[in-house]
Amino acid sequence: MKTILLLLCSNIFMTIAWYGQLKFKFLEGKSLLTIILFSWAVAFFEYCLMVPANRGGYLSGEFTGYQLKIIQECVTLAVFVVFAWVVLREKLAWNYAVSFALILAAVWFATAFKPGGPSGGH
Repeated sequence: MKTILLLLCSNIFMTIAWYGQLKFKFLEGKSLLTIILFSWAVAFFEYCLMVPANRGGYLSGEFTGYQLKIIQECVTLAVFVVFAWVVLREKLAWNYAVSFALILAAVWFATAFKPGGPSGGH
């Protein structure tokens, strides 16, 4: 659960770094370089959470690298859906909802079965 919570928090920072600049009034009229530097500054905190999430989840044996990546993508989309609704004021269209459901199915497939087996996964 700690890994998932860290992934969630890190993705909040990353979503703000990537998409916040589209709506933040204090960045209006600023140079692209200023906006990039702002985004890098916010993304620093994403890294401070993402790296421990991945290390902890992987080194504990709780998740494989593949599982961590698939879960991270799902968390990213969940955070973005809320961000798009609240900050960007965009509605979730049906085709996006179906796409999100398919990604949730991918997370289930990735985590529901232990990789490998008696023959080492071959």
